[in-house]
Amino acid sequence: EKRTIWQHGVLLLVLMQSGALCARRFRGGRNPQPRRSPPPPTYRADRGDTTESFSLDFTAVEENMDNFMTQVKNLAQSLYPCSAQKLDYDMRLNFLENTSVTCNDGSPAGYYLKESRGSRRWLIFLEGGWYCFNKENCDSRYETMRRLMSSSKWPQTKTGTGILSPLPEENPHWWNANMVFVPYCSSDVWSGATAKTDQSGYAFMGSLIIQEVVKDLLKKGLENAKVLLLAGSSAGGTGVLLNVDRVAEMLEGLGHTAIQVRGLSDSGWFLDNKQYHCTDCVDTASCAPTETIKRGIKYWGGMVPERCKQAHEGEEWNCFFGYRVFPSIKSPVFVVQWLFDEAQLTVDNIQLTGQPVQEGQWRYIQNLGTELRNTLKDVPAMFAPACLSHEVITRNYWIDVQVKGTSLPRALHCWDRSLHDNRNNKAPPKGCPVHLIDSCPWPHCNPTCPTIRDQFTGQEMNVIQFLKHMGFDVQKMAQQQGMDPSKLLGMLSSGS
Repeated sequence: EKRTIWQHGVLLLVLMQSGALCARRFRGGRNPQPRRSPPPPTYRADRGDTTESFSLDFTAVEENMDNFMTQVKNLAQSLYPCSAQKLDYDMRLNFLENTSVTCNDGSPAGYYLKESRGSRRWLIFLEGGWYCFNKENCDSRYETMRRLMSSSKWPQTKTGTGILSPLPEENPHWWNANMVFVPYCSSDVWSGATAKTDQSGYAFMGSLIIQEVVKDLLKKGLENAKVLLLAGSSAGGTGVLLNVDRVAEMLEGLGHTAIQVRGLSDSGWFLDNKQYHCTDCVDTASCAPTETIKRGIKYWGGMVPERCKQAHEGEEWNCFFGYRVFPSIKSPVFVVQWLFDEAQLTVDNIQLTGQPVQEGQWRYIQNLGTELRNTLKDVPAMFAPACLSHEVITRNYWIDVQVKGTSLPRALHCWDRSLHDNRNNKAPPKGCPVHLIDSCPWPHCNPTCPTIRDQFTGQEMNVIQFLKHMGFDVQKMAQQQGMDPSKLLGMLSSGS
């Protein structure tokens, strides 16, 4: 038996070497396969060339030879396109079989899929993009952002980035999963179950779209899945919190009890806090967070998780806010949240353009970070950098941001391992943290934060330039900390 394991190990090493050569040939040869150019990097420096790597789990090989050989087969399959001189990275558009479940304007809803035959892991990603909450601002949204309300102009293919990337150097632990991107065209934070009517003029069917996507995917291999990760960013991140248990319960009801359903919520953990300046509720950007959801949930016919609904009878809008819905969620959920989220600051009427912020605004921003930390302290699996940004898991720099020396892909891998070990009554792995939150008190005090650009000049700003732009008083802060101003500047420059 040990000889067999050794032989398989040699085979695996040969495949890995072939994979590295193959990947290098396609990315650095004379005729590399064209690929959509990524957006300009917002991280402080290019990472440069990276070593080819393949996510392979060598643990407990003797105990689980089938799993080991599955990984070998997956790797061999991923190398097959090398022989055909073609790598197909794209996800392809599929419309729902159930044509009664639609986008806002009645056009068919759908999803983009890139299958990875042999893999039993599926990642379904819910797109974000704010929402509308009455006829007037939905009409305006339809005129200015129609792709978020209609499928009529959707392209036939889409290239995955970040956690949806099929490249191991960009996505070290999920690159070989079956990838599904669900475009957001319901404008209801993925909560609605209401067909189009003459009165509203729009359908709001976000929650039903998710259920129909899952049903369609069962026929395409999801029925054999081991893990289904329901992920999303911004409104999609809130959509994960609202729908992850519903998806798990639906699969269980259909007899697919072996599929482990999990959630990954990115930038969807909003606070129902008091705005810095109260304004009239005209649109989603000016309206107080609670007021938009109160109006929206009625307009959409929004659905919330049953256990949360029972806890907030008559005030179901509470369930759209992460810290209120999270205690009622049964499925494992990993929360990713910038401590100084740009969308949160927008709805709180903090404007970060033009003149440096006033002292009152600066205090408000710092207090926001403190409030957010407090709501996350009891979340067992989370990643919360002290950065001013919004969304991360589909960004090309998502592997670069760290909290206390651990990157987000590493934290997600540790979370996967801890859930696996829990199911098998093993102790969680040591040196593999899953609860990561920055403790420094102001935006961008973490040196691995994405680079900020001046919105008027487009120039990159370093930490000191950014803090001065924010109205940060170095002399005053140094005095409060009981240190010399030059020492504080040195610490800021080094990211301490």
